[in-house]
Amino acid sequence: MIGYVTIGTNDLEKAAPFYDTIAKLMDTPRMMEDENFIAWGTMEGGAGIGLTKPFNGEPATVGNGVMVALLARDPDHVNEIYNAAIAAGGTDEGAPGLRGGGFYAGYFRDLDGNKLNAFCMGVEG
Repeated sequence: MIGYVTIGTNDLEKAAPFYDTIAKLMDTPRMMEDENFIAWGTMEGGAGIGLTKPFNGEPATVGNGVMVALLARDPDHVNEIYNAAIAAGGTDEGAPGLRGGGFYAGYFRDLDGNKLNAFCMGVEG
């Protein structure tokens, strides 16, 4: 159902390497970019993610209750994405672990404070 998600940033040059790191671990290249916007994804793939300076010129702000969930292959991949996000300057919002019902996830925030997680389903616990 979801085609892509766009996240705001106040410093595209600073924020882009954070998302490049995560996208590389997910085998997802940059597919579009200009001086105000970068999108990672593939034309035939699942949902992509965009990083943009707000088009209205106002500062980017974090949505309270908004989170982007990144589908990982397995728990090791969740751990790898989470650890890379933290190493790239992200902040911890909940270390990787089983959350119940076979849901395994690690939560973090990007350099602008946007909340993300890496997750996978079907994990025995």
